[in-house]
Amino acid sequence: MPDPLSHSPNAPEQDHRPRTVVVLQYAGIGDLIWHIPYFKAVAAQSQGQRITLLAQPSTLARHFLGAEPWIERVIDHDHRPRRTEKRKGKHAGLLGMWRMAQELRQGRFDRIVLFSGRPSRGLIAALSGIPQRLGFGYNRLQRLFLNKPPYIERYRGPSLAFYPEASAFAVAQGFCDAPIVPRLDLPAEQVSKMTARLANLPRPLYAFAIGTSETYKQWGAQNFADLACALIAEGGGVMLLGGPGETALAQEIEGLIPEKVRHSLAIVTDAPVLGSAAALQVADFCVGNDTGMTNVAAAVGRPSFVIIGSRPTLDQDPVNMHNVTAEKLSDITVERVLDLLREARHGARHA
Repeated sequence: MPDPLSHSPNAPEQDHRPRTVVVLQYAGIGDLIWHIPYFKAVAAQSQGQRITLLAQPSTLARHFLGAEPWIERVIDHDHRPRRTEKRKGKHAGLLGMWRMAQELRQGRFDRIVLFSGRPSRGLIAALSGIPQRLGFGYNRLQRLFLNKPPYIERYRGPSLAFYPEASAFAVAQGFCDAPIVPRLDLPAEQVSKMTARLANLPRPLYAFAIGTSETYKQWGAQNFADLACALIAEGGGVMLLGGPGETALAQEIEGLIPEKVRHSLAIVTDAPVLGSAAALQVADFCVGNDTGMTNVAAAVGRPSFVIIGSRPTLDQDPVNMHNVTAEKLSDITVERVLDLLREARHGARHA
């Protein structure tokens, strides 16, 4: 069996653009979604208009992007497993960085593009022996391992830094001329399946992204149930969206909703990740915790209301991303979210 990291035999010999591996530092689904347009921009300037992507498994990059024509392959960076896995990652620590660098060395890449400002990622790049090494470089220590400026300044504004820094880096390195709003293209068959599955629900259809990676980001089952009851009373339908790990929470929310109106409610926790994304595209609006799926909703063009509290805001999409802020998450009431959704519904109807 050929080495999965070896040089692609299909790369045209006359294409002298650099064979490129791109590294995503961050671990969440939303983190991946924010970076997709910049990965595509790098691919457009790479050999065969394709890149190899190095990302942590928790981003689900293989599921979201594995079939994209501009992706040659996805490499798992087993750097920091989820706490529930209770194990040390293969690529954790100094020895793990050495292992990762040796895997990259086998790929015979001409260029490594680090969407990261961390010195550790720069060290991996240097140890891999890849000739061109690009990164944020706002950390002087990281610059020791990089060799292709310009570098960027660390973002210090009110938003979550990941998207502004990725945007500044992509513009500085000439991959694009201006920040790009994230968009996600979905397989037509997944959208068709979800359209059929959700066809019997009333409209407008509200998707609730009920999952979260941290308990302090959870708005709560009772709040979601009360909001669902109010929206159903106004003639709408509600979909409880999550992964298999959210099935129990979805059932808890369902149990808090009067049985006589549950025909306007659906639970979708059994779909593949692209199926969940398709369900968001089928919906009219999304509301949920600060979780990856609220970012996916905006990326498929749906107004997305993220119950974010006092944390840094998500501002990658000024049209579809709406931050519901407060000093404390518990200060965000059902009535306030309901009013925001009514305003959005009225605006959509007016448009």
